[in-house]
Amino acid sequence: MILYLGSITARGGRTKSSATGALIVEYLERAGRYTPVDSISFPDEDALFAWVEKGKGRTGCFVVLLDSSGRQLSSEEIAAFLTKLRDDGQQRVLLAIGPASGWSEASRKRANFLLSLGRITLPHELAAAVLAEQVYRALTISAGHPYHSGH
Repeated sequence: MILYLGSITARGGRTKSSATGALIVEYLERAGRYTPVDSISFPDEDALFAWVEKGKGRTGCFVVLLDSSGRQLSSEEIAAFLTKLRDDGQQRVLLAIGPASGWSEASRKRANFLLSLGRITLPHELAAAVLAEQVYRALTISAGHPYHSGH
């Protein structure tokens, strides 16, 4: 399974903070020890879904949009969710952070799953860092690595 962390960014994918960007890179590199992981930026929602359609493989891409109306999952539940997708033969999974104004209703309907990082509002870059860490944490949980250690 290949995991893609996507985001809608008007600035060409660059984070405002080099510290946040370094954190994202660090967690994606760590996650890459368990499964191929890539970060990808899109200028808008249409470009994101065009990429999803263009890359159709045997299973298509499973699209997870981060959205305040989505389900809130614990780290263990995220691990179980990703493990089930992998075990069910899913080849590609895209976890995407939307535009500052939020996802359109049309995009929400096209998604396979809506995920919320909680009831708080996070800056785009911080949400990406949290998502990258949670992906790494989920992969370590599934692998039985002590990083998570139940806390």
